[in-house]
Amino acid sequence: MQDEKHDLLARINRREFLRKTGIAAASLSTVPGLAGLAAAQQNPTADALVAGKDPGLIVRNTNPVELETPVALLREHRYTPKNIMYIRNNQGVPPGMQLTTEPPRAEEWTVEVVGLVDKPLTLRLSELKGLPATELEMVLQCSGNGRSFFSRYARASGAQWERGSLANVRWKGVKLSAVLEGAGVKPEALFLTAEGADQPANPQAPDIERSVPLRDVLASALLAYEMNGEPLPTVHGGPLRLIVPGYYGINNIKWVNRLRLEAAASTNNTMIPRYRVPLAPVPVGSAFTFTLDNSRPNWRQNVKAVILSPAEGQSVSGIIEVRGVAWNDGSAPITGVEVSTNQGRSWQSASLEKPSSPYGWYPWRVRVMVATGDTEVWARATDALGRSQPVDGAILWNPNGYEWNAVDKVKIKVG
Repeated sequence: MQDEKHDLLARINRREFLRKTGIAAASLSTVPGLAGLAAAQQNPTADALVAGKDPGLIVRNTNPVELETPVALLREHRYTPKNIMYIRNNQGVPPGMQLTTEPPRAEEWTVEVVGLVDKPLTLRLSELKGLPATELEMVLQCSGNGRSFFSRYARASGAQWERGSLANVRWKGVKLSAVLEGAGVKPEALFLTAEGADQPANPQAPDIERSVPLRDVLASALLAYEMNGEPLPTVHGGPLRLIVPGYYGINNIKWVNRLRLEAAASTNNTMIPRYRVPLAPVPVGSAFTFTLDNSRPNWRQNVKAVILSPAEGQSVSGIIEVRGVAWNDGSAPITGVEVSTNQGRSWQSASLEKPSSPYGWYPWRVRVMVATGDTEVWARATDALGRSQPVDGAILWNPNGYEWNAVDKVKIKVG
């Protein structure tokens, strides 16, 4: 009987099994000893979903793939390596590509520049690589990062990210301003709308595209073809990705192949109703109908500090070191991070390290005394514009759970 079980599993490779799960799970569950194996196959690890990923990543979704980096891995690196970098994909990789951290073979890749320009362009990747290159450090963060913390008040829809849909990486590419200068942008152009080569699983569904203000594009955006000194991995948008420093992840279009200069922002589904927050606070747990007038897009990242050590639920004693990172949209320096161990009655300043660019994260640390028992460590950042983080996250609540940046709170056990 044992040999028969092994023969059965050997005939079904992992990918085929996942495809057939819906019809096969029921029959396998009737075979003694195989029910557990079937369950394991239905809950694949990150490395089974994306070649090259660390198996310790948290799988938030399998189709499309969504992987979160645990803080225990995130805190080990100044620049987040590709094997542990989070993934938030709205759609699968483009046709012909594989879910892998290896770069695609796509030297013939092209990107179009069309719309309100004097001279529409089509540029090959090889031509872009021949232009002067620039490199910068930048925080990439899903606008849903921290969504699970809204559940302290009322659950918001979407993947329940904690702290780790977040990365700090170095991008290398060509300044988009140089490309647009060659095309000749017309004065009436106010927005750049970017499209990628990925496609929706349902052909009837709207494709992903995203508009950003042209002034910010001209100031800092890149067409990036390297990440952390390597060719851009396929699963992270290789061979070419739009990078808009300081903006939430959705605006950094992967596999970018078309740029439109336009007088107004797109009203595509990705711009409205998705990826928007209400302009004014809404009652916790309530529904909300998004319009262009009562909401705004997820563009610039909020000021935020995240505690990377100690981790949630960790047991500690006496005087401890609290470490983390802080960042914002890059429009002003982070001027301070404060930590509290008494529910905000007093705060202690942490020491900061500056990143190599305004868009990178600021590592910080401070030693604090913690009282015996179950307690919380809190952290908040402030920038030079006076922007900081609210203690009460309820005022940030929105139905889609975007842009969480309340004071970070980690529960620990002190013995």
